[in-house]
Amino acid sequence: MKKNTPGRRFARVVVGATLVFAGASAGAAEFINVLTGGTSGVYYPLGVALSQIYGKALPEAKSSVQATKASAENLNLLQSGRGEVGFSLGDSVAEAWKGNEEAGFKAPLKKLRTLAAIYPNYIQIVANADSGIRTLADLKGKRVAVGAPKSGTELNARDIFKAAGMSYKDLAKVEYLPFGESVELIKNRQLDATLISAGLGVAAVRDLASSIKIVVVPIPAEVVTKIGEAAYQVGTVPANTYNGQAVGVPTVAVQNFLITHEGVPVDTVYRMTKAMFDNLEQMVTAHTAARAIRKQDAAKAPPVPLHPGAEKYYREAGLIK
Repeated sequence: MKKNTPGRRFARVVVGATLVFAGASAGAAEFINVLTGGTSGVYYPLGVALSQIYGKALPEAKSSVQATKASAENLNLLQSGRGEVGFSLGDSVAEAWKGNEEAGFKAPLKKLRTLAAIYPNYIQIVANADSGIRTLADLKGKRVAVGAPKSGTELNARDIFKAAGMSYKDLAKVEYLPFGESVELIKNRQLDATLISAGLGVAAVRDLASSIKIVVVPIPAEVVTKIGEAAYQVGTVPANTYNGQAVGVPTVAVQNFLITHEGVPVDTVYRMTKAMFDNLEQMVTAHTAARAIRKQDAAKAPPVPLHPGAEKYYREAGLIK
């Protein structure tokens, strides 16, 4: 009979602890936290749909959705590993990569990686028709909401006003609010206009247009040209996007991206990318903005390098060589 020596007892403890640790590691759940935006915007319903898609495609992972202040916050969270994928405007991603402190990035966020180009945001400047606002110049002396501080929307507002020869100093009052809150203030006559950067058909604006007469303020092509950033393109808010908007309105379009980070495993990002494009109809059901998501454009002009997992998917799909 073998003696139960202290050395043998120690060995059994070490082996047992190793097995417990290995078992815990093998059974450890993988997390996919989807970073979105405010609940009244487009990012949030699309993020919910994306989380549901991931939940089915990666059943071993725990998928969740987090409402945030959108682009800048999402990118900072991804850099710190507190999310696996997030929505962001392309210009915000470019500023994050450079580390533009004015845009909300204290240092270059070099861990960021692109998963996919998705749909364009349209800058929609919406005003109460009774305010008399019809042009960008008419915003002078008015009460205007420009988005949460240093959000993607607010960065868009700064760029557009600068290109139009204006600044916040020209406004009677500047409110740094998400558009869900700003729309309520317009309803209550406490605000004249709000600048929104989102997909077309924003629910909060549809609700506003059903309550009062609104005007979608045009942003002329020459203003877009003066901005001088590749992320900004000429766009149009099509006629009848909102109640009472009988004609198309020229504006600015900015590409949205799904961004991840280098710490997310290659296979996970590959499966996440494939699952989204295999289930785009579910995204469209969540919000019509997803109609503009096209697989053939997803790997074009990424503002930061493609994640190897996404790159693997696009190569298999014949979209990149």
